[in-house]
Amino acid sequence: MRILHTSDWHIGRTFHQHSTLEALKEVFDDVVRIVREREIDVVLASGDIYDSSTPSADAVTLFNQILVDLSATGATLVLTSGNHDSPTRLGSLKEFAAASGVHLITAVEQIETPVTLSDAHGEVHFYGLPFLEPSRLRSVWNVEPMRSQHDAVTHAMNLVRADLAVRGGRSVVLAHTFVNGAEGETCESERDIVSTFEVGGVDKVPVDAFDGITYAALGHIHGRSRLAEHVRYSGAPLHYSFSEADKPRGGWLVELDADGLGDVEWVDVVVPRRLRRITGTIDELLTDTAHEALVDHWVAAVLTDQVRPMDAMRRLQERFPHCAHIEFKPAVVHTDTDDGYAQLVRGRSDDEVVDAFLTKVRNGVGATEAERELVRGAVESHQSKQVHA
Repeated sequence: MRILHTSDWHIGRTFHQHSTLEALKEVFDDVVRIVREREIDVVLASGDIYDSSTPSADAVTLFNQILVDLSATGATLVLTSGNHDSPTRLGSLKEFAAASGVHLITAVEQIETPVTLSDAHGEVHFYGLPFLEPSRLRSVWNVEPMRSQHDAVTHAMNLVRADLAVRGGRSVVLAHTFVNGAEGETCESERDIVSTFEVGGVDKVPVDAFDGITYAALGHIHGRSRLAEHVRYSGAPLHYSFSEADKPRGGWLVELDADGLGDVEWVDVVVPRRLRRITGTIDELLTDTAHEALVDHWVAAVLTDQVRPMDAMRRLQERFPHCAHIEFKPAVVHTDTDDGYAQLVRGRSDDEVVDAFLTKVRNGVGATEAERELVRGAVESHQSKQVHA
């Protein structure tokens, strides 16, 4: 049996306020091609199908089209809900979808009832662990302790293993959680990592929670990761932050044979628009011929000018139409005193006050003669009005 492990589709997410729907459609057109060419039997998506519990109409339309296109290949689909999804909304048509070979596992009550498929070597049981919130599960499972993801996933996996012991055969678990060992794969776009999971390792799920399972298809981390031969994250199918620029995009092609886990191979998918960080003064970035190849990339510009350039985004977008982010990190940082404004102006002339103020707020660059003249004119105008008042 050939399985394509994906996760974290985040349909409806924006990239620096730009829609990603068209890019995601291009990615899944490529996924459909891969499923056909590689003769994939089952496509998995381990949570965070949508980016929001209340997805837009356009996001729902794209999701439905992805399901139709993947189902047309003849592959079976198994999807679980993540912390971004509304389990109720995502699973509202699960009975209807199952009749078309699309299995949506969004409720705790479904954990012990696998989707069972067969190949030439027998049955394979697919268990889904939707994102588990311990506070909501205490009254459901009546198990102590039930304070963390560690507790919730451990108990859920005990239920899975107990059911599997009766059924026998090979098994695949989809789980949307943070497993110990994936720390190096986190990135900016996983905006709920810190709030969802405690810092310091207290609420990370151990890898051995998935012992006794043929393959664990994890979701929640946006970069691919191998925690054990049979425990892996696939990462997201699209880049959702510049911190992910160098992370490959695709999924794990998992082959199950008569003995259990056979080959596991990484399969790349198309990247609709590459991401690149560029660094320099604004004049360097606008004129350096080395950046010619980046005009079609998403660009994050780090500006090293001593003084923040005026109208920087508009100017950069004239050369890089997809410049989406600017950081200001001057190469030379003025060492300022802690003097307050009262001390800066005490006993100084108007010109000296202007110089002191601009030096403080412009990273060590004082006033030009033209700026002094401008201030003098403003002061004289004000004084003239005061005299005639």
